[in-house]
Amino acid sequence: MLFDTHAHLNDEQYKDDLQEVIERAQKEGVSNMVVVGFDRPTIEKAMELAKNYEFIYACIGWHPVDAIDMTPEDLLWIEELSAHPKVVALGEMGLDYHWDKSPKDIQKEVFRKQIRLAKKVKLPIVIHNREATGDIVEILKEEGAEEVGGIMHCFSGSPEIAKECMNMNFYISLGGPVTFKNAKKPKEVAAEVPLDKLLIETDCPYLAPHPFRGKRNEPAYVKLVAEQIAEIKGVSVEEIAEATTRNAKKLFAIK
Repeated sequence: MLFDTHAHLNDEQYKDDLQEVIERAQKEGVSNMVVVGFDRPTIEKAMELAKNYEFIYACIGWHPVDAIDMTPEDLLWIEELSAHPKVVALGEMGLDYHWDKSPKDIQKEVFRKQIRLAKKVKLPIVIHNREATGDIVEILKEEGAEEVGGIMHCFSGSPEIAKECMNMNFYISLGGPVTFKNAKKPKEVAAEVPLDKLLIETDCPYLAPHPFRGKRNEPAYVKLVAEQIAEIKGVSVEEIAEATTRNAKKLFAIK
């Protein structure tokens, strides 16, 4: 039993073979997936998938790259949708300093608003961080995000930052990069993070693990992430699968 905690099956790249992708994941032992919506079209599709498939759940929020486009109506809409039983988290939210579409001050404001909403509706949050670690940690602390906790999605920071995030009630989620030969930090994090604070994901269609690097990613490949972490930790793949699935179900309040 594997749990892909972060998938974008609502992406256009799956429009021609979505059912086959889902079936391949199930054949590889993926028992649950969370599909992440981060703007109007992708949120609508995430909700549709969560309603149509018993084992798929939705995470909804507003991506920092598009923070400049978010209206008060969008935030209200997310709040309304968050009451649906298949919505298990808010996000992905955070900061992205790699792209310059949305000014940093607007990104921060939208990030803070979503953390406050999560506390109001009592749902965990999923954090997107690109080249913004210091500001992310500072905002999480200032907004008391540990009250709801959540996931540091596709974590690329150091073991020290991971520890700081775990102390704020966050799980550390690793994806394809942990399998890359030159990925020093994710491997160090995989070694250091205790099993009860670890999650796995694909972030598909992006960041496909080795040996599919550079190709379209899909939930079935989360097994390769589990295998790599098992090797790093010197435990069985079954142990990684059980622990990360248990952690995901606990965080998302899935019985």
